[in-house]
Amino acid sequence: MESLLQHLERFSELLAVSRTTHVSPWDPATVRRALQWARYLRHVHSRFGRHVRIRTALERRLQKRWRQEGTSGSFPVPGLTNFQALGRCDLLLSLRLLENRALGDAAYHYLLQQLFPGPGVPDADEETLQGSLVRLARRRSAVHMLRFTGYGENSVLEDSVLKTQAELLLQRLREVPKAEGEGPSRFLSALWDRLPQNNFLKVIAAALLLPPSSPRPQGEELELGTPKTPGQGGQELVRWLLAKSDVMAAFCHNLPVGLLTSVAGRHPELSRAYLGLLTDWGRHLRYDLEKGTWVAAESQHVSWEELYGRFQSLCQAPPPLRDEVLTALESCKAQDGDFQVPGLSIWTDLLLALGRGS
Repeated sequence: MESLLQHLERFSELLAVSRTTHVSPWDPATVRRALQWARYLRHVHSRFGRHVRIRTALERRLQKRWRQEGTSGSFPVPGLTNFQALGRCDLLLSLRLLENRALGDAAYHYLLQQLFPGPGVPDADEETLQGSLVRLARRRSAVHMLRFTGYGENSVLEDSVLKTQAELLLQRLREVPKAEGEGPSRFLSALWDRLPQNNFLKVIAAALLLPPSSPRPQGEELELGTPKTPGQGGQELVRWLLAKSDVMAAFCHNLPVGLLTSVAGRHPELSRAYLGLLTDWGRHLRYDLEKGTWVAAESQHVSWEELYGRFQSLCQAPPPLRDEVLTALESCKAQDGDFQVPGLSIWTDLLLALGRGS
């Protein structure tokens, strides 16, 4: 027990240092040792997590030690205040290091490689059981990096953890080998199959909104409504979304409307695909004479209210997105017969509802 508490004390000091400029001389070997230490504590959590009596005893000792440190002026590190926190020691350490711009480039890139080895990357100790366990731990850590928290629309744009996750994803996309031609695509597909999909979609959206000129953002706000050419990682994300119709449909259907509008304003290729899906959804609505409104033909189709809300958000975006959306609606209206009265064309009614009808 005393040995474990000593390990926790030293690791808590390490976590505190990981947010300071003292990490500037760290090399890959130092990062490796720090991660090994964190994974040891995670192993302690896994080993004793189901032993109620042992865990309770550890909890009491931990809480007692934290109270003693608090009264002595040595405050515990946020995020490592109880036994449960031991299960995410490597996550806490990785996030702090990734957000610390004082970390040297060599150590930073080593950390990225440990978290996301990427497809087709050979492992030096692949032949050993220990190497297999190490690779499994690395991949599990990478999964936890992207599934640790959920996000609403506002926090997607403001949460620093999500920005770090998006930055990590873009960095790994730049480093995935392209010798086989489909390295980035296979890498993203593997993540899509393994991660909680709704949260991964939000990470993708945040990555597409990060300024392309800054792979390691320095606290800047995400800029909205301004089309920019994405960096290499962003281009891979766009290509992958456009090539995966099911993922693109989930991206457009499940993310918050405002977030989708922001992404569409930054990426013309995705805005065209989004508009294509919206027009397809609109064609599945039928006018109900008794109710006097448009209704979905099938339960899985979007409602009139949802379709209108999406177009309304797009029409509130700055040019050129707003103009492109209105042009698309006018084109659909003309193809549908260019009706001027409500109830005959979904596109006429959308334009009237948006205050754009003649």
